[in-house]
Amino acid sequence: MRRLRVFSFVFGALAGAVTGKGRRKRIVAEGSTSPGAELALVGLLLLSAIFSVGFVVVLATGSWPMRTQYEGIALGGSLLLMGLALVLLSKRLIVTEELEEDYPEPEHPIEQGEVAQIVRESGSRFTRKRLVQGAAAAAAGALGVAAIAPAISFGPAFDPFELNWTPWRRGKRLLSEDGAPIKASDIEMETFYTAYPEHSARDNIAAPVVIIRLQPSALRLPRSRRNWAPQGILAYSKICTHAGCAIALYRKPTFPPTQPEPALVCPCHYSTFDPARAGKVLFGPAGRNLPQLPLMIDSAGHLRAAGNFSGPVGPSWWGVRMKGPITQDR
Repeated sequence: MRRLRVFSFVFGALAGAVTGKGRRKRIVAEGSTSPGAELALVGLLLLSAIFSVGFVVVLATGSWPMRTQYEGIALGGSLLLMGLALVLLSKRLIVTEELEEDYPEPEHPIEQGEVAQIVRESGSRFTRKRLVQGAAAAAAGALGVAAIAPAISFGPAFDPFELNWTPWRRGKRLLSEDGAPIKASDIEMETFYTAYPEHSARDNIAAPVVIIRLQPSALRLPRSRRNWAPQGILAYSKICTHAGCAIALYRKPTFPPTQPEPALVCPCHYSTFDPARAGKVLFGPAGRNLPQLPLMIDSAGHLRAAGNFSGPVGPSWWGVRMKGPITQDR
């Protein structure tokens, strides 16, 4: 029975909406037009649509510096403009009325038709209905696309392997924190250094690496990596594979019975990695080894990358092992 009533109400509303203008006596007094407010509404809606499209573009391209901030500005701006448009619509363009008695129950077809008539006549202040409707459709459609864009980014429409991008490739020099090329002779035994790729943004999560030098005889790297550490110099991603904190501690053995080997330590949750054994997890919540960057020494004695990382950089996510690191060409 309830469904029947709802159906009757909807049918009556639609029937009322279809009824031609002027066939019934107005219920809501016709409001004064406001062309300026209409144009302002259209402008707000179109700006909202532009901001929404901007969010999708920033999300899809993924090559913007300060990308997260731009995404927030675009999506927040779109919602703000949409909110302003709705406020303007309600304050300046919808006819308001004050009723002195309760609305009757929408059970009678005539009353249902009157309700539809009220809704239709409340828009009497509009003089450019099609323009406003078009702007509203553009704003709502763009905002809807922006809302589902993060889900689409899982693929296949967008690049689903963006988290695998790194700026490293064979031949790229390693720079110190002050931007100077690092020579192999600069790396002292059992000392901790931070390096970045030449001609690449440092805010890329895969950019920073830690460099240490160990005795070549102490290395226990897999056979496939036996040429990755020239003169005992090793490079690993500086980003912990647990929660993405920076590897900022180097444990240098000072009491062999309790600290038998050097280790790289994340200060957030104390995940500990063995640099001599390909970044193997020794302790803590990290679930993957530290990705290792192969190194080589050029004729001038500078350290250069001999390839890309051994695995994806940063904390794990679903499908982290589906694809290895990808050199970012953009």
